[in-house]
Amino acid sequence: MTLDDLKPGLRFAKTLTVSEAVTVPAQARIFDPATEMPPVFATAQMIAFVEWTCVAALAPYLAPHQRTVGTRVEMTHTAATPIGMTVTAEVELVAIDRRTLRFKVECHDEREAIGAGFHERAVIDYDRFIERLRRKSLAGPS
Repeated sequence: MTLDDLKPGLRFAKTLTVSEAVTVPAQARIFDPATEMPPVFATAQMIAFVEWTCVAALAPYLAPHQRTVGTRVEMTHTAATPIGMTVTAEVELVAIDRRTLRFKVECHDEREAIGAGFHERAVIDYDRFIERLRRKSLAGPS
């Protein structure tokens, strides 16, 4: 398969079990250790899970020199999920505009819908991308 074979309508799903590592308190330890937060699946981790679900969906279509990077996220997080519960991310490719791929996203746990929205990814040439990063790093702060 190649990118030429990629069409809107592609569907893919992944599941994960919520562990302490993907909860709000784990995020708080990074950003604000003094704040006590409830032990539930973090919004930032839900978005990361959606991204990696899209990465997995696209993997069979990419050439060895290609990757995708996230460029846009429009998500709601509407219900809390406790540690130990399973979360599923379901993604559907709904549009292709040159190198930009738009996914419709739905997330649910074992009891209810917990989030929905859209995610966009851009197809990149990995070596060119890394070279641009190298040049940016060498340039230093402005």
